[in-house]
Amino acid sequence: MGQELVRLAGKATGMWSNQALFDTPDHIRKVHDMYFAAGADVATTNTYAVLPDRFEAYGVLDRLDEMTVRACELATASRDANGGGLIAGSLGPMGFSYQPDKAPPAAEAAEGYARIAKVQADFVDVHLLETMASVDQAKGGLMGALVTGKPVWIGLTVDDQDGTKLRSGEPLADLAPVLAQHTPAVVFLNCSTPEAINQGSPELAKLGLPFGAYGNGFTKITSDFDHIGATVDSLTARTDLTPDTYADHAQGWADGGATYIGGCCEVTPAHIKELARRFKGE
Repeated sequence: MGQELVRLAGKATGMWSNQALFDTPDHIRKVHDMYFAAGADVATTNTYAVLPDRFEAYGVLDRLDEMTVRACELATASRDANGGGLIAGSLGPMGFSYQPDKAPPAAEAAEGYARIAKVQADFVDVHLLETMASVDQAKGGLMGALVTGKPVWIGLTVDDQDGTKLRSGEPLADLAPVLAQHTPAVVFLNCSTPEAINQGSPELAKLGLPFGAYGNGFTKITSDFDHIGATVDSLTARTDLTPDTYADHAQGWADGGATYIGGCCEVTPAHIKELARRFKGE
């Protein structure tokens, strides 16, 4: 969603995909429509960065609920026009992506996630925690999202050099007690290189829950991409991750037991079209 919005707008902003909620909601609807047309079964709401700390930083905290509703309505309208599909309510990481040390403690984070999840609940089929980078971050997200009674999916981002570890450095195996206590419906590896996901998927399978994966298409996460206001201009898209290449990685995940397959940043409608062709048939 975010990278497609950047392409439509012709620029990246410090507010990330939130900017489109305020200025160009038609772009968000267009992106949802593009992915459904490509064969997607799930629309993820444009709420990854609709978070209290992000909105407070830009002086618009009073519009948090309004923009959550707007994002959900855009996704559901696209789903209805498509004639079917699930709506996943995105809940991104507080603090900053890939920076678990900047995240609030689990109990504090849970309060923020619960507020947003309650607004999403009137629209979404599932809540989708995305890019959780530490055990405590995952715990806070699950504690908050589970309050609505809706199914919760959780995406974990792993180290791009060692996909068996979260970006915090903790092994994926350390999540077992949290997942046992706050049981999500599905566990994903997300927003990491496909190669790292190849390493981490067998470890995820050992956790005993339905699992899946959706990788990104960045070359790496740079050290200066670490604070609210930083833009994706500091990240570089890969040129070698074609739809065929990405689908080859996805086939490996599926062969290892993954039953939910998708795409994160820089995975375009063309990539989803190839996934749909391979996994759903013509």
